[in-house]
Amino acid sequence: MYILGISCYYHDSAAAILKDGIIIAAAEEERFTRKKHDTSFPLNAINYCLKEAGIMGKQLDHIAFYEKPILKFERLMAQHFQAWPKSFPSFHKAMPSWMVEKLRVPKTIAKKTGYKGDVLFIEHHLAHAASAFLPSPFEKAAILTVDGVGEWSTTTLGVGDGNDIHLTKEIKFPHSLGLLYSTVTAFLGFTVNNSEYKVMGLAPYGKPKHVDKFRKLIRIAKDGSYALDMSYFVYHYKMTMPGPKFIELFGKPRKPSDPMTHHYEDIASSLQVITEEIIFGLLNYLHQETKLDNLCMAGGVALNTVANGKILDKTPFKKIWIQPAASDAGTSLGAAIYTYNTILGKKRVYKQTHAYLGPEYSTTEIEDYLKANSIIYSTFKTDKEMMDTTAKLIAEDNVIGWFQGRMEWGPRALGSRSILSNASNPDMKEILNLKVKHREKFRPFAPVVTVEDANDWFEMKRDEVPYMLFIFPVRKEKRKIIPSVTHVDGSGRMQTISKEQNPRYYGVIKAFEKITKVPVLINTSFNIRGEPIVCTPHDAYRCMMGTGIDYLVMDRFLIKRDDNPKDMWDSEALATD
Repeated sequence: MYILGISCYYHDSAAAILKDGIIIAAAEEERFTRKKHDTSFPLNAINYCLKEAGIMGKQLDHIAFYEKPILKFERLMAQHFQAWPKSFPSFHKAMPSWMVEKLRVPKTIAKKTGYKGDVLFIEHHLAHAASAFLPSPFEKAAILTVDGVGEWSTTTLGVGDGNDIHLTKEIKFPHSLGLLYSTVTAFLGFTVNNSEYKVMGLAPYGKPKHVDKFRKLIRIAKDGSYALDMSYFVYHYKMTMPGPKFIELFGKPRKPSDPMTHHYEDIASSLQVITEEIIFGLLNYLHQETKLDNLCMAGGVALNTVANGKILDKTPFKKIWIQPAASDAGTSLGAAIYTYNTILGKKRVYKQTHAYLGPEYSTTEIEDYLKANSIIYSTFKTDKEMMDTTAKLIAEDNVIGWFQGRMEWGPRALGSRSILSNASNPDMKEILNLKVKHREKFRPFAPVVTVEDANDWFEMKRDEVPYMLFIFPVRKEKRKIIPSVTHVDGSGRMQTISKEQNPRYYGVIKAFEKITKVPVLINTSFNIRGEPIVCTPHDAYRCMMGTGIDYLVMDRFLIKRDDNPKDMWDSEALATD
């Protein structure tokens, strides 16, 4: 039985496919189109999933969609009519896409895929909940989903038990922790639905001086529920987010070109404090109601890794599992697996242990690409030679583009499409920003550490964190040893890796440890600012040649940037995959 899940038309469009309840492929559309957070119908991701399954669209047994468009349209109409006529410009701008695309999902799916059956529409937060619980290791768990907004829900609490999911509490639009965070993101001069993580990275530079101001615009109840004072916001009837009253309270909004002052850093810090207060309040109430020790989370706010790292300290929960593709991309998986396990009542047979679900390119395909484009390269005879050489290059402070195996599912580079460098070099953060990332200086770089060494280097409350979803303190005695992955507050958004999860990635770190006595590397996403993570060999080579990456290690091949012509990387003649 084949089931395809689809999410699209808001942000992070994606597709995922199950075969007899097992996830065999999943990918975001942005990786193929090269449009970051692509909202379009995920035809490329769907075609990849079908190819991986070895079938055509007409052979699918079911297709599940990640929300109920009619219910969402009802909310859109209600919010605009309540604010009429102020809402007319926003309403007028939104209507064409609804008339052309969003209300015609079944027809679009049939036309684009050849599937002739009925489309199953799964409520948005139920799809989030399913993506978190059903692939988790738990037979029973409490569930929290928090994001901007689905149809009406912005926050849900519930329980997963066997094949069943029961969402028992919800907070509805316009009251939204995700939209509060996005409002501040916009106020600080960043892009909404793209740069919320920048605000989280900025927060440690400031002091929580404005928490009392945030309490004026959000009321938090004893049961953890919350309500916004909507007089401070305009997102419910305009295309912008902070209202005049919000600006009067916090001051002049920052333009993207403005310097980042202490005032804005303090606002980010205060937002993080109030966000954590709300999350922990919801979780403490959820534990009180369910008496369960296991917790599953999804939704965009579940990517707040600072808060995630404190959950075991601030709540009674003992075990946590968060969907690595926690944003809307993950709902494609949630819709598909909910269909299989809950609607069809099939036994849960899949436990997600990795996120390597995207496209893979064979050694032959990669070498054919290199030869077709006259790219100068050398070949490693063995994996050991590859890992030892890569480790030596990193120890010599080279920046390495690392392209191996199947692409990661979700927003994090986890050792398949990564840039690797020396965490012990105190200048490496600046070098990476200068050579490759061209991003804000306040943003930290993430560490990867072998799972057996993690507790020696980080103050962890967990045995492993394979998806880079938690921030923990770097041990004080280690901070001077790995300064380039130690944030200003002494923390690191870490990933642990085992040999079983990714042998080559693990092997490079262990080879680096033999040279330096340090089992930690910088791992950052293989992309440049403003672009998605690379997907194909062509994407990887183009990224290296358009930046200051020193070497590309792609499967068994080593490509040195300085060996290849600088005018070739964006040439019209450069063959793609």
